[in-house]
Amino acid sequence: QVQLVESGGGLVQAGGSLRLSCAASGRTFRTYGKGWFRQAPGKEREFVASINWSGSSTNYADSVKGRFTISRDNAKDTLSLQMNSMKPEDTAVYYCAVGTNWAGQAPSGAETEFNYWGRGTQVTVSS
Repeated sequence: QVQLVESGGGLVQAGGSLRLSCAASGRTFRTYGKGWFRQAPGKEREFVASINWSGSSTNYADSVKGRFTISRDNAKDTLSLQMNSMKPEDTAVYYCAVGTNWAGQAPSGAETEFNYWGRGTQVTVSS
């Protein structure tokens, strides 16, 4: 059974940092495009960041550009999201997702580009 498991969520003060990780079990996704999404209470799930299979191409939502960094370690088959200068509006459940194989460019951010999803990890930023 394929599972994506996020970790690293928690409570942080505004201006602080958190690092999220996502690990897969049941199969490997070393050559797949990947991404992060988030869903705040009462809102639709939204795209945060994505990365192509090699890590050479990334894509970010405007709201997190310059503050968040997506990266991957294909040797460990993990995905990370470094979140700095965090704001209360970053409070949400964060999900990792896996897209298509041998994605030459980072996925654009449409949910339809992603086929596997984690269960999410809660991130809360206090003001």
